[in-house]
Amino acid sequence: MAPSKVLAGARVVLPTGTVDDGRVIVDGTRIADTAPPGADVVDVSGHWVVPGFVDLHNHGGGGASFAGGTAEDVLRGVETHRRHGTTTVVASAVTGDLDFLARHAGMLAELAQQGEIAGIHFEGPFISPCRKGAHDEQLLRDPDPAEVRKLVDAAHGHAKMMTLATELPGGLDSVRLLTEHGVIAAVGHTDATYEQTVQAIDAGATVATHLFNAMPPLGHRAPGPITALLEDERITVELINDGTHLHPAALQLAFHHAGAARVAFITDAMDAAGFGDGRYLLGPLEVEVADGVARLVEGGSIAGSTLTLDRAFKRAVTVDGLPVGDVVAAISANPARLLGLDDRIGSLEAGKDADLVVLDDAFDVVGVMRRGDWVVDPRLG
Repeated sequence: MAPSKVLAGARVVLPTGTVDDGRVIVDGTRIADTAPPGADVVDVSGHWVVPGFVDLHNHGGGGASFAGGTAEDVLRGVETHRRHGTTTVVASAVTGDLDFLARHAGMLAELAQQGEIAGIHFEGPFISPCRKGAHDEQLLRDPDPAEVRKLVDAAHGHAKMMTLATELPGGLDSVRLLTEHGVIAAVGHTDATYEQTVQAIDAGATVATHLFNAMPPLGHRAPGPITALLEDERITVELINDGTHLHPAALQLAFHHAGAARVAFITDAMDAAGFGDGRYLLGPLEVEVADGVARLVEGGSIAGSTLTLDRAFKRAVTVDGLPVGDVVAAISANPARLLGLDDRIGSLEAGKDADLVVLDDAFDVVGVMRRGDWVVDPRLG
């Protein structure tokens, strides 16, 4: 059992607003209302304390792949992102052979059972060849509900989300199947029209996979999926706030139309996140990372990101000018709600897991706590 702690003197971001000179009490692995005798007092004056970050869409980091690596690789990637404030991560697969994806999902399910990851996101193979991005076109397939069910079953109850091009044959039936099994159906890597996207939402889709990317652009006569996804209150839109995937004006457009309650910041990270430039594999495809931007060696498409959520947080506040409370919603509370974990994570409230991040006045990470234990101890500099 982790020792009790009191984080004192910080600007604490709560669901009700920011408390100056506030404190967060940690008793064991949970946030508490009152401090037990002998609690360790940690002075974090001049800093921010915010909930631990929750990443819905992440393919790896620290030189390790969630999409094709071993269990040890996945744990290394998870630890990399934890050091950057992501205390909850969903491991995302990429397009591959169906049998391989099913076997890999079984391994990831074991890590989810152990509490190391929050579940599995299948991005592909049921996506459009017209908007494939960094996915192997030879392995793409229409979303046959029987094959969708095979992957869901292989995850042993830990499938959290699947990205689909819902306009393809079997797409709407697959959305309905996912919804019936409690799995988020996400619209993405899609060439759908506005009308087709509305049908997908009515069938049960609730997430837009990295909005704007890998889908038709917004047009005034053909508004496409972007308009349908932004305007519908049932949809939460993923945004990759790395300065490469989105122009700042596109990010502002999403926040303006969807509102802070319907945005989820994600990384879409690949192996190079928190690691460095070089050559990598994303599934079966070779990726070159230069100056922190990942692109396919063949064709040059953007291939995920090297983003960590602390950088997304800092950019949102210091470059995009978003209120801290809105950023906390997008990076913690909203994804926790989508995952059905908001009774345990996503906000600093008594009874919830003691997952939190300490940021300095420049919004750089100086401390990370997960379930009451320091991943990064702010007292060690």
